[in-house]
Amino acid sequence: MKLDKFFFNAEDEMDFMPIIPLNETDQDDGVIEVPADLPILPLRNTVLFPGVVLPITVGRDKSIKAVNDAYKGDKLVGVVAQKDSSIEDPEVKDLETVGTVARIVKQIKMPDGGTTIIIQGKSRFELEEIISEEPYFRARVRKLEEQEAPKEADFEAYVATIKDLATEIIQLSPNLPAEASIILRNIENPSFLIHFVSSNLNTDTREKQRLLEVDNIRERADILMQLLQKELQFAELKNKVTTKTRTEIDKQQREYFLQQQLKSIRDELGGDPNTQELKEMQKKAENKKWPDTAKEAFKKGIEKLERMHPSTPDYSVVYNHLDLMLDLPWEDYTEDSYDLSKARKVLDADHYGMQKIKERILEYLAVLKLKGDMKSPILCFAGPPGIGKTSLGKSIAHAIGRKYVRLSLGGMHDESEIRGHRKTYIGAMPGRILQSLRKIKTSNPVIVLDEIDKIGNDFRGDPSSALLEVLDPEQNNTFYDNYLELEYDLSKVLFIATANNLQNIQPALRDRLEIIDLSGYAVEEKVEIAKRHLLPKQRELHGLKNTAFRITDKVLEKIIADYTRESGVRDLDRQLASIMRNQAKKVAMDETISPSLSADEVEHILGKPRFSNELYKTANMPGVAVGLAWTYVGGDILFIEASLSDGKGELRLTGNLGNVMKESASTALSYLQSNAVRYGFDSKLFEKKNIHVHVPEGAVPKDGPSAGITMMSALASAFTGRKIKPFLAMTGEITLRGQVLPVGGIKEKVLAAKRAGLKEIIVCWQNEKDVSEIEEGFIKGIKFHYVKTMDEVLEIALVKGKK
Repeated sequence: MKLDKFFFNAEDEMDFMPIIPLNETDQDDGVIEVPADLPILPLRNTVLFPGVVLPITVGRDKSIKAVNDAYKGDKLVGVVAQKDSSIEDPEVKDLETVGTVARIVKQIKMPDGGTTIIIQGKSRFELEEIISEEPYFRARVRKLEEQEAPKEADFEAYVATIKDLATEIIQLSPNLPAEASIILRNIENPSFLIHFVSSNLNTDTREKQRLLEVDNIRERADILMQLLQKELQFAELKNKVTTKTRTEIDKQQREYFLQQQLKSIRDELGGDPNTQELKEMQKKAENKKWPDTAKEAFKKGIEKLERMHPSTPDYSVVYNHLDLMLDLPWEDYTEDSYDLSKARKVLDADHYGMQKIKERILEYLAVLKLKGDMKSPILCFAGPPGIGKTSLGKSIAHAIGRKYVRLSLGGMHDESEIRGHRKTYIGAMPGRILQSLRKIKTSNPVIVLDEIDKIGNDFRGDPSSALLEVLDPEQNNTFYDNYLELEYDLSKVLFIATANNLQNIQPALRDRLEIIDLSGYAVEEKVEIAKRHLLPKQRELHGLKNTAFRITDKVLEKIIADYTRESGVRDLDRQLASIMRNQAKKVAMDETISPSLSADEVEHILGKPRFSNELYKTANMPGVAVGLAWTYVGGDILFIEASLSDGKGELRLTGNLGNVMKESASTALSYLQSNAVRYGFDSKLFEKKNIHVHVPEGAVPKDGPSAGITMMSALASAFTGRKIKPFLAMTGEITLRGQVLPVGGIKEKVLAAKRAGLKEIIVCWQNEKDVSEIEEGFIKGIKFHYVKTMDEVLEIALVKGKK
């Protein structure tokens, strides 16, 4: 039932409210004289029934002309329904053939220029022929006579049922006025009751047109009753659903009103903060330089955010993701400095030595200057601790004018630290690489991946595998972060990795790195580094910048030789800090300090020397040889002792040796057994004597191929009773044929020998090229012996004559 509205727009698909005549005497039962032809008024959304009064707003030019002409004449017009209400300008084929003759009760001119008429249906008619279509439809019609309402009891029951059904529908529909049921009860004319209820029926125009076309009033009442039953069932179902959800709706209404009040308060205070934030984000995005994929993703995200309530959990997830997208420097780059002379000066000022690395950086800058663009190589500085690998990366950034970032990878064991978490997880965040780019606001920084060899892995993933895409120049232009969920270009980033031990790096990852070996410093280099960098830094840290005292080169050499035994300069820095603290105490207590620090004062401050070269003099006895070893902290000196005792020829190895060193000892013993006669000792000794090979400092794990010739020299010395030449060290591997094989880490080993005060070194002839790469001044005073066989080694190492 539709009794909740009053006006009906015949041409704009508006709802309507039929009304009854002011009194029943006006109904005249449809008995009027119908002219032979009538102006036709098409209606879009309704069907006019006899006796029913409708207010209609007329808007079409044709319709206005038809109404004006009819109102000036007999005030009669033929009202028909359109078959399709969406047609703006209907033709003859679009009109129904059965309509209602209507009398125009009143015509009202509206302020907007429109016309509103009140019409009353009088009698049904059938279109026979359209006489004219201009200026409006005019048709020849035939009046359809209305049947008298039957007086039978069963028809009265029909009418009563229709009243009851309509009344129930009104009661179940809270939108319908209560007066409608009173109107229904006061209608006594059965035909008018049927027409009135049909007009207010909540059904489509086709059903109403079918009711109008039925000639038999009993059949019309039967169809109407079926439609009312259907509408009643729908009203009951709707009322049931409404009752069931009323509590929830009331709660929603309460929240809605509270939200509206809160909105009003916020408007008074300057607007909703969330709305303001979204507007600021959109404004920021307009000026953002980023790829189309990121722009499209941001647009979808902001649209999603606008539809969400700020209190929902997903709101903060989407907001944080969009905030990251805005903060990332997608296509923002700093300008590189192509002044190679200036870059060389910067590198020389920050780091002493390291010519090979400096030349490599200058080569990179040269290509970048000539080509204008280049996929950044992945450099890896490998070497012992304390030699400046990390600070070198900072100097490179300074030299080429890029921003600097350091990522410490030591101990990292979660893959999401590199690739990020899925953004739906609690506490999700992007990977540390994107976090760094977000922080420094540029997409081409220098990123130092510190301690790349110390990455761990567990059940949470393998970070070194996640780095494979990051550190591949052919792939990192489409790096995918799980949190960002978009590809990001890392190809302009200059990655520099640092490592102490390349053996701990995953092979696939090592293959993507351009390895640059950094060896330890010679004493001369350490003196220069101390003078240029360490002493000025420690003076400033201890408040002695304006205090006049100096440390001579000779004193620095004593500190390096007697108190440090390292490849880098960290321990030297600590020793200098101890001296500065002592001097600072004297200045603070107004004590006199000498203008030049003496060796005696150094010993007073630092204590007795920690290292001494006298050790090699006291250890000079048969069966003792000095080897050179490489460790992850640089080169080191290794004593190997061999002794014989009565027994059955058993070989005993001690000193926490690894498998390689055990094999070297067995190989050396087998070689001596097979060549005992050549070296002048009895081969039966191997059956009568137990052999014990020991490498001191047994708590330190030792392994590698560097001690092969040293072990055999020690064993040969023990069997022959001849001493090893003093201040002689050696490194190399042996074979059962007596060949000497090359080994690695030559520079570190040579510098370790130089620090220890050794004078001669035996190496394989194939390692001569490695020695030639060491600056001549750093190995001054050391004599090198390049050998191919163990015969040459023993010829050089064993002193003539027995002890």
